Amino acid sequence: MIKVLIADDQELIRQSLQIVLSTQEGIQVTDSAANGREVIRSVGLIRPDVILMDIRMPEMDGVQCTQRIKEMYPDIRIIILTTFDDDEYVYSALKYGASGYLLKGISMSELVEAIRKVHSGSAMLNPDVADKMVRFFSRMARGNGSAIQVDEKLYADLSRTEWRVVKQVGQGLSNKEIAAELFLSEGTVRNYLSSILGKLQLRDRTQLAIWAVQSGAVNREEETGGGRDA
Repeated sequence: MIKVLIADDQELIRQSLQIVLSTQEGIQVTDSAANGREVIRSVGLIRPDVILMDIRMPEMDGVQCTQRIKEMYPDIRIIILTTFDDDEYVYSALKYGASGYLLKGISMSELVEAIRKVHSGSAMLNPDVADKMVRFFSRMARGNGSAIQVDEKLYADLSRTEWRVVKQVGQGLSNKEIAAELFLSEGTVRNYLSSILGKLQLRDRTQLAIWAVQSGAVNREEETGGGRDA
């Protein structure tokens, strides 16, 4: 059973999501909250697996709340609910550990799929705005102090296959899609991801995806990818 907490300052949205998600097999809505402070209080009482987090909320917004939740409960997955004008907020939330983002107005089947994917450990980037966010990440990477930094000595030890996995993660592919693309099992992909995160000293897959875009790893040519085999 996947326990879900809904965080949105609009009561109608909270109630609608709760009603529909409660009909889905394997999903239980544990609570709803109107702002970040309510989220933190609720999580302290009933630990959810996944939080659907609105960005713009009073008292404490979704970015601040994401940062606090991931510091206290790193295993909780957070999906940001956003609109097209929330680029910078979304970037910050992803940087602090959110597992992905979705546009408000997606279908319920897409939302349920996203909850299941994120719960299983995948990152979830809405395909309608993925290219837009890739461009935004690249722009932010050129700004002052906003990039996720990885020492060159750390990524110099990545193997060719690990670089390929990094590239696919940066393009938003799931473990299943990476496995098909690289002719590997999903278990092997998970092992590579664990190894990569350890070598790069990154917290999670989302940070890896952001770094892959910022560093240009998504455009890395295999013939120049270097690295040892395996």
